[in-house]
Amino acid sequence: MNLSTPRPAHGSAQAPDWERIRADFPLLMREVNGKPLVYFDSANTGQKPLAVIAAVDEFYRRYNANVSRAVHALGSEATDAYEGARAKLARFLNVRANELVLCSGTTFAINLVAYSWALPQLKAGDVILVSRMEHHANIVPWQLVAQRTGATLRVAEITADGALDMDALYAAMTPDVKLLAVTHVSNVLGTINPVREICREARKRGIITVVDGSQAAPHLKIDIPAIGCDFYAITGHKMCGPTGTGVLWGRREHLQAMPPFLGGGEMIREVSFEGTVFNDAPHRFEAGTPNISGFIGLGVAVDYLESVGLEHIHRHEGELLAHFTEELQRFDGVRIFGTASHKAAVVSFQLEGAHAHDLATLLDLEGVAVRSGQHCAHPLLQHYGVAAICRASLAFYNTHEEIEQFMAALKKVRTLLG
Repeated sequence: MNLSTPRPAHGSAQAPDWERIRADFPLLMREVNGKPLVYFDSANTGQKPLAVIAAVDEFYRRYNANVSRAVHALGSEATDAYEGARAKLARFLNVRANELVLCSGTTFAINLVAYSWALPQLKAGDVILVSRMEHHANIVPWQLVAQRTGATLRVAEITADGALDMDALYAAMTPDVKLLAVTHVSNVLGTINPVREICREARKRGIITVVDGSQAAPHLKIDIPAIGCDFYAITGHKMCGPTGTGVLWGRREHLQAMPPFLGGGEMIREVSFEGTVFNDAPHRFEAGTPNISGFIGLGVAVDYLESVGLEHIHRHEGELLAHFTEELQRFDGVRIFGTASHKAAVVSFQLEGAHAHDLATLLDLEGVAVRSGQHCAHPLLQHYGVAAICRASLAFYNTHEEIEQFMAALKKVRTLLG
């Protein structure tokens, strides 16, 4: 059986045919409330191309079996495909496969670092440094660790345009800081942080760095060795893969020294009632039956993104972002949050006189899907003095025509709101 899924024949040497690529995403072809769907919520979850859907379907139809436990043909095929996905992810991030822990997503990955690295290492008087723009997944685990160790949390603030205040950040890297947790791309502001420079400065000071790459992986070509961090986490469902998938990359020396986070099958070498000998990393952190079909699908998603070309994706999304921002800035009564010079295609905004949830609901009646609320970033919204905002997040499968449809819907909503 051939377990490899052919890559889409879009090629990456020249500009892709974006209309053809869009046709690979069946959900984008549907209608919502009798209107053509405009899906502007990819920062929440990305849509899935046919190749990913087919790969998951093929697994359950043709070789559904558990991995690393059976010598029969189905088990071997499933294991080959599952470990093949790990190899693809390693290539995608420019790292070695034995440095990748396959897990349910960035939230699990950061908790793994928090409990397996930080909890044994930190003590009273130590400082964990985070930025104002972090997702709750890169705040709450550190608060829990701080409570248990006596460490404290320190916040690096942002500038008026939503960029990190780099001078303040570097000034905050005092000798008592042992760990720095920072997002590569803000899920609310779209800001692309200079993580390579940040990690370089942290490394000079002996600070361990944890980078949340959940919002970066769908938009940017990621080279972890060039970034120079200690840990890097990504989420599969935001990069065209299935839900319940993700990766933690860690420096080999860290992973080998870290105790297991969960106990059970597959993460062991030998178990007796007198004690257990644990497996090497990364398998010591992968207890239980994994999301096999999900990771096979994620491997195909990696193939797909690479076939389109991350450089093409970044350029195309930049053009969409510029168009969308220009249109929104001309719209009376709109406030945009986050105008940093380096951004992913994420635009958070408020419309004067409209609650974010009401605005999102009325846009949905016009077939436009945006997210409303606090976006798992309460401290950031508190900084801006707002309770809720709307967020439009675009991807490479969106179009300029959809931006015009969005603007038409927004004008209609404003009329309805009076």
